[in-house]
Amino acid sequence: MRIAEITTPDLRLHHRETESRTQHPLLSDIELLIQQSEAISKNQPLPQSLPISLRQSLTRLSQLAPFPDNSFKLTIWKLSFRLWNACVDLSNAASLQSSSTSAESIANLRHVAADMLFLAKDVNGVPSPTIKSSILYYRTGLVWHSLKKFDLASDCFERATEIVSKIDIAKISDAGEKKLFLDLNLARSQTAWEISDRNLAVTLLNRAKNLLFGSPEHYKSLSNQFLAFGKSSLAREDEDCSLNDALRLMNEALDLCEKGLGTAKTREDTMEFTTMRIKTLRFISAVHLQKGEFESVIKCVKVLRNGGNGSDVADQHASLPVLAMKAWLGLGRHSEAEKELRGMVGNKDIPEAVWVSAVEAYFEVVGTAGAETAKGVFLGLLGRCHVSAKAALRVAHRVLGESRGGDNGSRIRANVVAQLVSDERVVALFAGEAVTKERKAIHSVLWNSASDHFRVKDYEISAEMYEKSMLYIPHDIENRVFRAKGFRVLCLCYLGLSQLDRALEYIDEAEKLEPNIACSFLKFKIYLQKKDHSCAIGQINAMTSCLDFSSDYLSLSAHEAISCQALPVAIASLSKFLSFHISGKTMPTTEVVVFRTLVTILTQDIGSETQALEFMLQAQSRSATIGAERFFGSGETGKREQNWFAVTCWNLGSRCGSAKKYELCGEFMRLASEFYGYLDTDESEENKMMICRSIILSVTAMNALEKQNKSALTETEVKLAGELLVRAGKIMSSSLSDGKDCIMEPEFIFMYTLIAYDIHGRLNNSAFQLLVVKTFAGSKSCNYNYLLQVGVFASQSPRSNPDVSTFALNECLSALIASASPDYPTLALIIRKLISISSVHKGDTEDEEAIQKMYKQAYRIMVGLKEGEYPTEEGKWLAMTAWN
Repeated sequence: MRIAEITTPDLRLHHRETESRTQHPLLSDIELLIQQSEAISKNQPLPQSLPISLRQSLTRLSQLAPFPDNSFKLTIWKLSFRLWNACVDLSNAASLQSSSTSAESIANLRHVAADMLFLAKDVNGVPSPTIKSSILYYRTGLVWHSLKKFDLASDCFERATEIVSKIDIAKISDAGEKKLFLDLNLARSQTAWEISDRNLAVTLLNRAKNLLFGSPEHYKSLSNQFLAFGKSSLAREDEDCSLNDALRLMNEALDLCEKGLGTAKTREDTMEFTTMRIKTLRFISAVHLQKGEFESVIKCVKVLRNGGNGSDVADQHASLPVLAMKAWLGLGRHSEAEKELRGMVGNKDIPEAVWVSAVEAYFEVVGTAGAETAKGVFLGLLGRCHVSAKAALRVAHRVLGESRGGDNGSRIRANVVAQLVSDERVVALFAGEAVTKERKAIHSVLWNSASDHFRVKDYEISAEMYEKSMLYIPHDIENRVFRAKGFRVLCLCYLGLSQLDRALEYIDEAEKLEPNIACSFLKFKIYLQKKDHSCAIGQINAMTSCLDFSSDYLSLSAHEAISCQALPVAIASLSKFLSFHISGKTMPTTEVVVFRTLVTILTQDIGSETQALEFMLQAQSRSATIGAERFFGSGETGKREQNWFAVTCWNLGSRCGSAKKYELCGEFMRLASEFYGYLDTDESEENKMMICRSIILSVTAMNALEKQNKSALTETEVKLAGELLVRAGKIMSSSLSDGKDCIMEPEFIFMYTLIAYDIHGRLNNSAFQLLVVKTFAGSKSCNYNYLLQVGVFASQSPRSNPDVSTFALNECLSALIASASPDYPTLALIIRKLISISSVHKGDTEDEEAIQKMYKQAYRIMVGLKEGEYPTEEGKWLAMTAWN
């Protein structure tokens, strides 16, 4: 603001007359510098040296004080005014350039102008020179304050205060001068507040109470300043102290408003004071709320609402229901808080951010019990005003909270949010590209909530939340993948709920949008749970045709089928897995493991031995084709696998033999001999014997099958049996040739002797028959019972061999005679058999002599025996046949 020059005619005349003789060189220098400042154009920057030069000249000028006459002082005054007005012009131009450096330089010039005026002091003929000098310092201080140079501002305000302190306030009549006294105190107070000298600031405000002069404007200014300091105190970190300070300052502001009402003379002043009082009361309510003085908040709100605020109109400000609601919450009166919250719905002046914050505050205190209220308030707001998508997102997120599911509160919250977000009006808020970010955010909120409930196996709530999240996925090509993902997780939820038809509907929808292995596998799971094995097996084939197919899904399918006891499906899955191995593809699971798993599955089901045999045969064929080490693996792992297959074949063969499934028994035992053959027989004698046992039981099963089917073995089968027995015989012979005792059980050696005799008889190899029996008779495993059975079998079989029969019976007879207590009934039976065989097959005199020799041997045995010790019937038979 420019200052008018001194225009008194007498002064102008006197100045012109004396100017030539009063102009001092130093004043001339100052005037030249001022002329430079006046000559600066708008676009020309202020020279940095100009304020410095003026300050130096002023310092030299101060050394001349006191000044010689009044005209000299008048010249200084005039120069000061010119400099000030030049600063005003420069400041106006600098405001357009927004240069902080230029603003500080101009402020320095203003300060020089104020100091020049102060230096001249009183000038005769100038009205109120002291007031004018203080005004310059006051205005310069305001400029420094705006530039945040608070120390310089404080210096200016203090100098101005010092100047006016000599004036008697009681003698001041001019309103502007009175206003200067108040403004100067307020300005000093503001600067002290900025430099954190709070005590000085408040002290200066309290002093200002003596400078009101009954003016309504003065009351307004001082009240506003108290209120401003009160609001500033709320932002301080030391909460307890700042709240107390804020409340004290606001009470001062309220008191000034009430006193100011008594000074108001116009309607406008009364309305202003009333408005200020209402505003101050609202802030006082907020402070009480922060201090936890909830009863005081309610009292303030009631005063405002009841019109007890100095006006006849009740205050309907938007903050009142929020303050009241939070206070009721603090007092634990939730029903009153709910009334306030619901009442906010009808107040259109409440900003969106405020009522959303109120909903959040209410829900934070009331918790799950307030979920329905929060939903009702939000939907009510939708009906009365425009609500943003961001607000809906905040409410939904707040109601859901940070719960991870698994409790009743989480279920209630999720249900409420589901109802909220499924409202058509809410869904409409998130339509369009402008709210893409918010739409993605609410989808994530709902999706995460659904995932949390899914993890705790609350599939019902999870499904509901996933369904609601689908409302916020646009139906366009870009979001096909997201929609497909949503349908897949819904399928999983309904699988968990065992609602299989609905799960199938969702996965069909997902497959339409994004056909992939995940969809195919989920359909497989559904068919499994529906026990539709044929469709499940068909789905295995569908999986292998997917572009993103991985063999891991076949393993997973097998595991799923086993857990559902769907063994045919598991077998189909593993069989498909095997087909990839056979075709030469690299698979994560070794071939032998797949075969082992298949056989293990089949062995769980009695009646599946035929299928198990097929896979065992395949395994044996593959090991022969690619090599045992490559098939089974190397080292100890390979040995364990070989042993497993061998033992399993043995066990399955034994089970089939017990069930009289002789064909299967024979095949399993033959395979067992093959798998045992893969093991290192040089290290373990037991492995050799297991080969022999397996072969013996395999051929025995062939004989048993012949009797069961009542059909003779084919020539091929006989030859195969013969080859197997030859192999077993070689192994036993090699063991005996090492000088070791045969570790095979005697009954197996006996079985081998019988079946070898039988098979080689079919092959017309009687010499080998006799050799086998002789070998057996010479072994430690032989006893007279085994020899008796061999002799009887050789004499009675369709292909009897009298030589073998005679040899076996004679050996048996010799063994019995040599024993300490012979079994005479058995001995009698052997003699009868020998005589019968010789009688039937006698051919020459030697045979008759042999028969006669048998009779004599029987006689010698009977001599000396007690009556009945030798069977009587056998003795009579001997007598009759000898007579004949």
